[in-house]
Amino acid sequence: MTASPGLPDPYRLIGTSSFVEFLQALHPERLPRAGDPSTTASLAPHGTTIVALRTADGVVMAGDRRATIGNVIAQHDIEKVFVADDHSVVGIAGSAGLAVELVRVFQVELEHYEKIEGVPLSLDGKANRLATLLRSNLGLALQGLMVVPLFAGYDLARSTGRIFSYDPTGGRYEEHDFYAVGSGSTFARGSLKKLYRRGGTSDAAVRTALEALYDAADDDSATAGPDMARGIYPVVAVVDGSGARILPEDEVSPVVRAMVEDRMVRPDGGPQDEEAGA
Repeated sequence: MTASPGLPDPYRLIGTSSFVEFLQALHPERLPRAGDPSTTASLAPHGTTIVALRTADGVVMAGDRRATIGNVIAQHDIEKVFVADDHSVVGIAGSAGLAVELVRVFQVELEHYEKIEGVPLSLDGKANRLATLLRSNLGLALQGLMVVPLFAGYDLARSTGRIFSYDPTGGRYEEHDFYAVGSGSTFARGSLKKLYRRGGTSDAAVRTALEALYDAADDDSATAGPDMARGIYPVVAVVDGSGARILPEDEVSPVVRAMVEDRMVRPDGGPQDEEAGA
Protein backbone atom coordinates (compact mmCIF):
# COMPACT_ATOMS: atom_id res chain seq x y z
CA MET A 1 0.00 0.00 0.00
CA THR A 2 1.47 3.31 -1.04
CA ALA A 3 1.42 6.40 1.14
CA SER A 4 -0.98 9.12 0.14
CA PRO A 5 0.62 12.22 -1.36
CA GLY A 6 1.02 15.23 0.87
CA LEU A 7 3.48 17.50 2.60
CA PRO A 8 6.84 16.09 3.74
CA ASP A 9 7.06 14.97 7.37
CA PRO A 10 8.95 18.09 8.58
CA TYR A 11 5.86 20.17 7.77
CA ARG A 12 3.93 18.13 10.33
CA LEU A 13 6.29 18.90 13.21
CA ILE A 14 4.37 19.78 16.35
CA GLY A 15 5.66 21.61 19.39
CA THR A 16 8.30 23.80 17.85
CA SER A 17 8.21 27.42 16.79
CA SER A 18 11.84 27.37 15.66
CA PHE A 19 12.48 27.84 11.95
CA VAL A 20 16.01 26.51 12.46
CA GLU A 21 14.69 23.19 13.81
CA PHE A 22 12.24 23.02 10.91
CA LEU A 23 14.99 23.69 8.36
CA GLN A 24 17.28 21.17 10.06
CA ALA A 25 14.66 18.48 9.53
CA LEU A 26 13.82 19.49 5.96
CA HIS A 27 17.08 20.80 4.46
CA PRO A 28 19.94 20.62 6.99
CA GLU A 29 22.47 21.40 4.26
CA ARG A 30 21.06 24.93 3.99
CA LEU A 31 21.97 25.87 7.54
CA PRO A 32 25.20 27.86 8.04
CA ARG A 33 27.24 25.04 9.54
CA ALA A 34 30.38 23.00 8.88
CA GLY A 35 30.60 21.73 5.33
CA ASP A 36 33.60 21.13 3.09
CA PRO A 37 36.73 20.93 5.29
CA SER A 38 38.88 21.94 2.33
CA THR A 39 37.44 25.45 2.51
CA THR A 40 40.23 27.81 3.54
CA ALA A 41 39.66 30.87 5.66
CA SER A 42 42.39 32.74 3.81
CA LEU A 43 40.28 32.87 0.63
CA ALA A 44 37.09 34.13 2.28
CA PRO A 45 36.30 37.85 2.46
CA HIS A 46 36.27 39.26 5.97
CA GLY A 47 34.30 42.24 7.17
CA THR A 48 34.95 44.67 10.03
CA THR A 49 34.25 46.93 12.13
CA ILE A 50 30.90 47.27 14.00
CA VAL A 51 30.10 49.59 16.90
CA ALA A 52 26.96 49.92 19.02
CA LEU A 53 26.03 52.32 21.80
CA ARG A 54 23.05 52.97 24.00
CA THR A 55 21.10 56.22 23.93
CA ALA A 56 18.38 57.74 26.07
CA ASP A 57 15.82 56.29 23.65
CA GLY A 58 17.38 53.01 22.53
CA VAL A 59 20.53 52.04 20.62
CA VAL A 60 22.58 53.06 17.59
CA MET A 61 24.69 50.62 15.55
CA ALA A 62 27.11 51.44 12.73
CA GLY A 63 29.52 49.50 10.54
CA ASP A 64 32.17 50.38 7.99
CA ARG A 65 31.89 49.12 4.41
CA ARG A 66 35.17 47.32 3.69
CA ALA A 67 35.68 43.58 3.15
CA THR A 68 39.20 42.18 2.80
CA ILE A 69 40.95 39.00 1.68
CA GLY A 70 44.34 39.14 3.33
CA ASN A 71 45.90 42.43 2.29
CA VAL A 72 43.50 42.89 -0.64
CA ILE A 73 40.31 44.94 -0.47
CA ALA A 74 37.63 42.54 -1.72
CA GLN A 75 34.72 44.97 -1.61
CA HIS A 76 34.37 48.67 -0.89
CA ASP A 77 30.66 48.83 -0.13
CA ILE A 78 29.64 45.67 1.74
CA GLU A 79 26.78 46.08 4.19
CA LYS A 80 27.39 44.72 7.69
CA VAL A 81 24.46 46.13 9.68
CA PHE A 82 20.96 44.70 9.19
CA VAL A 83 17.51 45.09 10.70
CA ALA A 84 16.75 41.76 12.39
CA ASP A 85 13.11 42.51 13.17
CA ASP A 86 10.88 45.41 14.21
CA HIS A 87 12.94 46.28 17.32
CA SER A 88 16.41 44.83 16.84
CA VAL A 89 19.46 45.03 14.60
CA VAL A 90 22.50 42.83 14.04
CA GLY A 91 25.98 43.67 12.81
CA ILE A 92 28.50 41.18 11.44
CA ALA A 93 32.26 40.80 11.57
CA GLY A 94 34.35 37.86 10.38
CA SER A 95 33.77 35.65 7.33
CA ALA A 96 31.44 37.81 5.27
CA GLY A 97 29.61 35.14 3.27
CA LEU A 98 28.82 32.99 6.28
CA ALA A 99 27.89 36.03 8.33
CA VAL A 100 25.35 37.29 5.78
CA GLU A 101 23.85 33.80 5.49
CA LEU A 102 23.59 33.55 9.27
CA VAL A 103 21.82 36.92 9.44
CA ARG A 104 19.28 35.83 6.83
CA VAL A 105 18.50 32.64 8.74
CA PHE A 106 18.24 34.66 11.96
CA GLN A 107 15.78 37.09 10.37
CA VAL A 108 13.57 34.23 9.18
CA GLU A 109 13.88 32.52 12.57
CA LEU A 110 12.43 35.58 14.32
CA GLU A 111 9.68 36.01 11.73
CA HIS A 112 8.79 32.32 11.88
CA TYR A 113 8.52 32.35 15.67
CA GLU A 114 6.18 35.35 15.62
CA LYS A 115 3.96 33.74 12.98
CA ILE A 116 3.71 30.47 14.93
CA GLU A 117 3.35 31.90 18.44
CA GLY A 118 1.46 35.08 17.56
CA VAL A 119 3.84 37.26 19.58
CA PRO A 120 7.45 38.32 19.01
CA LEU A 121 10.30 36.84 21.01
CA SER A 122 11.60 38.82 23.96
CA LEU A 123 14.91 40.57 23.37
CA ASP A 124 16.65 37.99 25.58
CA GLY A 125 15.02 35.24 23.53
CA LYS A 126 16.29 36.79 20.29
CA ALA A 127 19.80 37.05 21.72
CA ASN A 128 19.65 33.39 22.75
CA ARG A 129 18.46 32.26 19.32
CA LEU A 130 21.41 34.03 17.72
CA ALA A 131 23.75 32.25 20.15
CA THR A 132 22.25 28.92 19.09
CA LEU A 133 22.87 29.71 15.42
CA LEU A 134 26.48 30.57 16.20
CA ARG A 135 27.02 27.24 17.95
CA SER A 136 25.81 25.47 14.80
CA ASN A 137 28.73 27.15 12.99
CA LEU A 138 31.34 25.87 15.44
CA GLY A 139 32.83 23.40 12.94
CA LEU A 140 33.66 26.15 10.47
CA ALA A 141 34.83 28.45 13.26
CA LEU A 142 37.45 25.85 14.18
CA GLN A 143 38.65 26.03 10.56
CA GLY A 144 39.08 29.78 10.87
CA LEU A 145 35.80 30.76 9.22
CA MET A 146 34.44 32.65 12.20
CA VAL A 147 31.37 34.83 12.46
CA VAL A 148 31.30 37.38 15.29
CA PRO A 149 28.00 39.28 15.41
CA LEU A 150 26.93 42.23 17.52
CA PHE A 151 23.23 42.28 18.43
CA ALA A 152 21.27 45.22 19.80
CA GLY A 153 17.67 46.18 20.24
CA TYR A 154 14.99 47.95 22.18
CA ASP A 155 13.61 45.90 25.07
CA LEU A 156 9.88 46.60 25.10
CA ALA A 157 9.50 45.05 28.54
CA ARG A 158 12.20 47.23 30.09
CA SER A 159 11.76 50.28 27.83
CA THR A 160 15.49 50.54 27.20
CA GLY A 161 18.13 49.71 24.62
CA ARG A 162 20.41 46.71 25.16
CA ILE A 163 23.57 45.39 23.47
CA PHE A 164 24.80 41.78 23.24
CA SER A 165 28.20 40.51 22.09
CA TYR A 166 29.20 36.93 21.25
CA ASP A 167 32.25 34.74 20.98
CA PRO A 168 32.74 32.30 18.07
CA THR A 169 31.43 29.36 20.16
CA GLY A 170 28.08 31.04 20.77
CA GLY A 171 28.78 32.54 24.17
CA ARG A 172 26.45 35.48 24.79
CA TYR A 173 27.38 38.53 26.85
CA GLU A 174 25.38 41.65 27.61
CA GLU A 175 27.39 44.86 27.24
CA HIS A 176 26.78 48.14 29.02
CA ASP A 177 26.68 51.51 27.28
CA PHE A 178 28.77 50.63 24.18
CA TYR A 179 30.77 47.91 22.44
CA ALA A 180 32.63 47.14 19.20
CA VAL A 181 33.62 44.00 17.30
CA GLY A 182 35.95 43.30 14.39
CA SER A 183 39.60 43.91 13.63
CA GLY A 184 39.29 47.61 14.41
CA SER A 185 37.30 47.08 17.60
CA THR A 186 40.19 47.86 19.96
CA PHE A 187 40.65 51.30 18.42
CA ALA A 188 36.90 51.91 18.16
CA ARG A 189 36.34 51.07 21.82
CA GLY A 190 39.19 53.39 22.79
CA SER A 191 37.47 56.18 20.87
CA LEU A 192 34.09 55.41 22.42
CA LYS A 193 35.58 55.58 25.92
CA LYS A 194 36.49 59.21 25.27
CA LEU A 195 33.41 60.32 23.32
CA TYR A 196 30.51 58.38 24.80
CA ARG A 197 28.01 60.30 26.93
CA ARG A 198 25.42 58.26 28.81
CA GLY A 199 21.82 59.26 28.15
CA GLY A 200 22.56 61.19 24.98
CA THR A 201 20.30 61.58 21.97
CA SER A 202 20.23 59.28 18.95
CA ASP A 203 21.55 62.06 16.72
CA ALA A 204 24.54 62.58 19.00
CA ALA A 205 25.13 58.82 19.18
CA VAL A 206 25.23 58.61 15.38
CA ARG A 207 28.04 61.19 15.34
CA THR A 208 29.89 59.33 18.12
CA ALA A 209 29.59 56.01 16.26
CA LEU A 210 30.96 57.58 13.07
CA GLU A 211 33.85 59.13 15.02
CA ALA A 212 34.70 55.71 16.48
CA LEU A 213 34.73 54.08 13.03
CA TYR A 214 36.90 56.92 11.71
CA ASP A 215 39.39 56.35 14.53
CA ALA A 216 39.37 52.60 13.89
CA ALA A 217 40.10 53.18 10.20
CA ASP A 218 42.99 55.43 11.18
CA ASP A 219 44.81 52.49 12.80
CA ASP A 220 43.33 49.34 11.25
CA SER A 221 43.91 48.68 7.55
CA ALA A 222 40.90 46.33 7.35
CA THR A 223 38.51 49.08 8.44
CA ALA A 224 37.47 51.69 5.89
CA GLY A 225 36.89 55.35 6.54
CA PRO A 226 34.21 57.23 4.60
CA ASP A 227 34.86 57.24 0.85
CA MET A 228 33.94 60.79 -0.10
CA ALA A 229 34.84 60.37 -3.79
CA ARG A 230 32.52 57.39 -4.28
CA GLY A 231 29.91 58.52 -1.76
CA ILE A 232 30.32 55.37 0.34
CA TYR A 233 29.48 55.97 4.00
CA PRO A 234 29.06 53.67 7.02
CA VAL A 235 25.75 51.89 7.45
CA VAL A 236 23.97 53.29 10.50
CA ALA A 237 20.92 51.83 12.25
CA VAL A 238 18.78 53.41 14.97
CA VAL A 239 16.45 51.43 17.25
CA ASP A 240 13.96 52.90 19.72
CA GLY A 241 10.43 52.32 20.93
CA SER A 242 9.00 53.14 17.51
CA GLY A 243 11.08 50.50 15.74
CA ALA A 244 14.36 49.76 13.99
CA ARG A 245 15.53 51.46 10.81
CA ILE A 246 18.61 51.90 8.65
CA LEU A 247 19.32 55.57 8.17
CA PRO A 248 19.11 56.67 4.51
CA GLU A 249 22.27 57.98 2.89
CA ASP A 250 20.96 61.54 2.77
CA GLU A 251 20.79 61.52 6.59
CA VAL A 252 24.22 59.98 7.10
CA SER A 253 26.22 61.93 4.53
CA PRO A 254 25.81 65.41 6.14
CA VAL A 255 27.01 64.03 9.49
CA VAL A 256 29.98 62.34 7.82
CA ARG A 257 30.92 65.49 5.92
CA ALA A 258 30.72 67.63 9.06
CA MET A 259 32.92 65.12 10.88
CA VAL A 260 35.51 65.08 8.10
CA GLU A 261 35.59 68.88 8.05
CA ASP A 262 36.24 68.88 11.79
CA ARG A 263 39.01 66.33 11.29
CA MET A 264 40.68 68.70 8.86
CA VAL A 265 41.17 70.99 11.86
CA ARG A 266 41.75 68.24 14.45
CA PRO A 267 43.06 65.17 12.55
CA ASP A 268 43.17 63.03 15.69
CA GLY A 269 39.73 64.09 16.83
CA GLY A 270 38.91 65.92 20.00
CA PRO A 271 36.14 66.89 22.38
CA GLN A 272 32.84 67.52 20.69
CA ASP A 273 30.38 70.16 21.84
CA GLU A 274 28.12 69.56 24.78
CA GLU A 275 25.44 67.88 22.64
CA ALA A 276 27.83 65.52 20.87
CA GLY A 277 28.58 62.10 22.18
CA ALA A 278 25.89 59.80 23.45
